[in-house]
Parts: sequence; C-alpha cells; structure tokens
Amino acid sequence: MTTKSEVFMWNRAIESIDRASLEALQLKRLKATMLDVYHNVPLLKERFTASGVTADSIEAMKSVADLARLPFMKKSDLRDNYPFGLFARPLKDVNRLHASSGTKGKPTVVGYTKTDIETWAEACARSLACGGGRPSDILHNSYGYGLFTGGLGMHYGAEKLGCTVVPASGGRTQQQIMLLQDFGARILLSTPSYALNMAYTMAEMELPRDSIKLEIGIFGAEPWTEEMRDQLENLLKIQALDIYGLSEVMGPGVSMECLEAKHGLHIWEDLFIAEIVDPVSGEVVADGEEGELVFTTLTKEAIPVVRYRTGDLSRLIVEPCVCGRTMRRMTRVRARLDDMLIIRGVNLYPSEIEKALLSMEELAPHYQLVIDRVKALDTLEIQVEVTEAIINRWGHFEDGHMDLTGLHENIQKLLKDSLGLTADVTLLKPKSIARSEGKAVRVVDKRKTKSC
Repeated sequence: MTTKSEVFMWNRAIESIDRASLEALQLKRLKATMLDVYHNVPLLKERFTASGVTADSIEAMKSVADLARLPFMKKSDLRDNYPFGLFARPLKDVNRLHASSGTKGKPTVVGYTKTDIETWAEACARSLACGGGRPSDILHNSYGYGLFTGGLGMHYGAEKLGCTVVPASGGRTQQQIMLLQDFGARILLSTPSYALNMAYTMAEMELPRDSIKLEIGIFGAEPWTEEMRDQLENLLKIQALDIYGLSEVMGPGVSMECLEAKHGLHIWEDLFIAEIVDPVSGEVVADGEEGELVFTTLTKEAIPVVRYRTGDLSRLIVEPCVCGRTMRRMTRVRARLDDMLIIRGVNLYPSEIEKALLSMEELAPHYQLVIDRVKALDTLEIQVEVTEAIINRWGHFEDGHMDLTGLHENIQKLLKDSLGLTADVTLLKPKSIARSEGKAVRVVDKRKTKSC
C-alpha cells in the first residue's frame, strides 16, 4: 500500500504545508492582492470604499475570513468593462490575452503577465502530478488551443512537469486515435464528452483497446457525473479524473482530483481562496454544505479577482486526504446555476438528467435536451440514443422509432420518480446526435429563436 510519503507530488513543500503556515501565507498574499486592486482597478476601489474598506483596513486584516465583508465580482463585471477595464496592469506588461467565445454577448477577456503564465504552469504541473502524471510521460492534449484557456494552460504545465506533449487540440478524431496508437501517450487531456467520442470512434473502426497505451484521462471544461466516469473507465480502460478551472480565475488547474482518493479536487490554496456561499443570500455556508463556489486569486497580476462568483455548485471537504496533501478539496461541480432548467415548475439541471439516463443499460451516453414553448408553456423533449447491443437484442428502427416495448415508459417513470419530471422521450439510433469535438451541446433551447 502506498504511504503518504511515497505519493509523488510536484511541489511537496507547499502541497503538504501545515494549515497554520498556509493560512499565514494566504493572509499575506490576500493583503497584497487587495491593495493591488485598490490602487489599480477603479471599479474595485469604488466597491471597497462603499463597503468601508480602505488601504489602512486592508493592512490591518487579521484573517482571510474578513473577505466575507467584501462585495462579489461576477462575470457581468468583465463584460461590462470589456475589454481591459478590470486589468491591474498596463497592456505593456501583459504577455497574453485569452477570451471566451462571446456566445452570450461580448466575450470575457483575461490577461496574463509573464509571472502569471509561470504561476499557471506551476498549478497545472501540480495538477497533472496529482492525477498520476510523471516526468517523461507522453501526454495527448485534446483541449482546444487558441483563445480557449484549456489547451495552452495544460500544455505549459505538462512541459514544466517534464512530459512530452502532443498538442492535438480538438477535431480530426480518427487522426488523433492514430497518434495515440503511434506515439503511445499514457495520459489523455480532453473534455469527457470528447473522450467518449474517441471511445466510440475506436469501436466503429474496430480497433482493439490494447492498440493504445492510455492509462489515465484528465477531464474537465464541462460538468460530468460519476455515471459518466464509469462509462469512460469501462470503455477506455483508464482511470478517469476530474480537473477544474475557469478563465476568470486562471484557467484549468485551479483544483485537481488525486489519483489516490478520486474523491474531491484539491484546491491550490496558496494561489486561490475558495468560499462556498448561499446562491440566494450570498452568505458563507458551513463547511460541508453545498452552495456556489467563490474564488479570490492570491498571486495573479494582470487581472486579479476578489470574491468572484463562479456560478458552480459544489461544497468543501475539510477532512484530510489519504494522499497527504493538506489543501482542502472541493466536490465535483454538480451543476452550473445558469444551466438550471425550469420545466412546468420543476427546477432541474442537465447533470441530474444525465445521471438518471446513464443508470439504464439500454441507453448510450449521448443525449440532448430540447426545450420549446407551446402556447405559453415550456416543454422538454429528451433525445437519447440506445446502444447497439440493445438494437441487436431487442429490435430495429422503423421510420426513426425504436420498437422496444415499454422502454419509453420505463424512462419516463424513472424521470418522474427520481426528478419529479414529466418529459417527452425520443429514442434515437446510434450516431444520431452530433459528436462533440470540445464541449458537448447538451441543451438546445428553441425558445431563443422565437419572437416574444
């Protein structure tokens, strides 16, 4: 049995630091960050002043718990101050810019100084080591490169760890599988939905699993469930681990699940302070309670954030981890607040529907939720593929409908019993739903295309 002292850590001195020393380091860095934004970000200085916070009161802070008196930042702040209104450094000191897709309006823009990029690489190197990565590993990186932070962030971290990186990005799935076969990567980085796409493409190509050497998959950039983990581990014969991050805070590498426990993601608390707050009241909740995840950066120079509301639902785990890392953990993000659906008075998240669907062996892990409005009432249609095995065992498609007696009723009963949800269910033959080359499109909202 592996002991804590034998667990590989990229930066053991900081990853296993005692809590008292960590909290002293956090307070020192928090004061420096708050003074930085107070003097260099006019919007945040105005908010600090309105909350009674001055440079002197920042210097006098005794605990990071004093954060609770400060106002929150939200994604809308970045959009409202597009492109550089929240930067704490002049552009001449900013080495790189990243941005969101801007599908909901102006993109959110984030910047990195040279030191920020080095810190980001450090966090990603720790994360990869935490997930079982080792120097000299070959790492296949299918996160998107470009304006998206995923690909480049993990690329720099992998190189810092000492890995050989295959910068595959997304798309060209058959070619990526060929590279996995020929280069022999041990670790795959991608969204969980794209890894699933790879697994099914291999099956369609009739390639044996032992033609690739993958042992570990590190998956993030979209919410995924334990049921999806089971699917990925069974199909690809790997250990599937969760990584978390968001561009506004840094990018991937904010927290990482360890290979030893696979229970909660270690937050690199020397770089970020995490809080959990009630999504409605904004009050900090007790340790162990679920709420909205809030982050404050402690070392970021170009665009530091203070009490940034992520919109992600999680909870903090304060109990020690078997791996020996002393950083607190966060549970896997259960859902995003802005992903919540309200259908006929029932509040639910796509991840809850995924959990229910993947509990049925007849269904493949490919689905979409189609929302529409009929006569002022919102409707939900769940389109889900059945497995090839079920087709072979039970029947065939005729005019697009599966002749499987009772399957519709079983799914609808499951959804009603587990979620209180009444929905139309459409069973589709395999490969009916477009496969993802990045983040999966789980929700298709037709209401947005209709006039009010």
